[in-house]
Amino acid sequence: MKSIFRLVIAGIIGGAIAFGAFKSFDKDTVIYEQSPIRTHQVSQSTIDCSIDFVQAAAIANPAVVHISAENNAYVAYKKKQYRRQYDRFGDFWGYGRTRERPQAGTGSGVLIDDKGLIVTNNHVVGFADVLSVTMEDGKTYEAEKIGTDPSTDIAVIRLKEGQSIDHLPYLDFADSDQAKVGEWVVAVGNPFNLTSTVTAGIISAIGRDLDIIQGQKTIEEFIQTDAVVNPGNSGGALVNTKGELIGINTAISSPTGVYAGYSFAIPGNLVKRVIKDILEVGGNVQRAMLGVGIAEVNEEIIDLAKSQGIDIKTNKGVLVTGYIGRYYSSAKNSGVEIGDVIIGVDGKPIDNVKQLQNAIKWVKVGDTVNIKVNRNGKVKSIPVKLRNGL
Repeated sequence: MKSIFRLVIAGIIGGAIAFGAFKSFDKDTVIYEQSPIRTHQVSQSTIDCSIDFVQAAAIANPAVVHISAENNAYVAYKKKQYRRQYDRFGDFWGYGRTRERPQAGTGSGVLIDDKGLIVTNNHVVGFADVLSVTMEDGKTYEAEKIGTDPSTDIAVIRLKEGQSIDHLPYLDFADSDQAKVGEWVVAVGNPFNLTSTVTAGIISAIGRDLDIIQGQKTIEEFIQTDAVVNPGNSGGALVNTKGELIGINTAISSPTGVYAGYSFAIPGNLVKRVIKDILEVGGNVQRAMLGVGIAEVNEEIIDLAKSQGIDIKTNKGVLVTGYIGRYYSSAKNSGVEIGDVIIGVDGKPIDNVKQLQNAIKWVKVGDTVNIKVNRNGKVKSIPVKLRNGL
């Protein structure tokens, strides 16, 4: 139950994909990457003259790279073969006969160690199997994809071994939980293939959930800024005035596809957690769902459930209203029943939908969570092993 941020026009900026792929939210507005420079009308008496972006830019610029990504014709052909093998209706409906074209695009990335480990956006490199990375000094390296997490739009790549890589510049993470609204920040990236571009702004809001990442399960806690970013900035760095990484620039709010006022970055603490998950699994991260339909328990839901023959014996928690995926529902296969009220997850009390979402948002396929339910007035603890769903 994701809150849909309808009032903000937003769409992921796919790193300037060659044929212009983007997610549309209405016929006029989409969300794209970072944006152009904006001046702040501030009275002279309120200006903090100690603010200097030179140091931040000097630290961040060498650690932010330009990424070129593509999937080649052979891979496109193999994908088409795979689809035709496993989807027998493809030719009947017509899409099996369409020509699979190679994709190409560019974006940004951030070095996070001196050995060539780079974090970027999934929408910049997720489709690709051929990657090249260009440093601020113009040196170009071949890179390979380590893994992705589509639910957060984060990906990790690294420079291939056997190249002359020695003591590369990289950024340290700041504690993004300490970021404050009104704090000055600097965005560094490669908009429109303009390398090493630096813009500045302030943090406008924290914890934005825009509902722009595609997929059944997504995790969004964007830092909103008015630092200018544009197509090509995706995957670049948002740093504080010390040059510490506090976020990965990902999207902009715009009716045109270019900067129009606000940009959005994935918080550094979330990025660190995803990087850890990707490195632990050694590849793509699959976030799991319980596979249930839910409703927050309140008087209206209690009355509605009673009309369906379900007698809810508690006035708080989250009611299981059905299954998602049916045979693939982890909850159903573990014994959770329709009419159960979820009141706890792994020892944490659950009073509402938001608490349930927070309790399971990081679970991965293969994890087991202990679900406590109220079933007809009796409390049961049910271990649920998370599995792949459809």
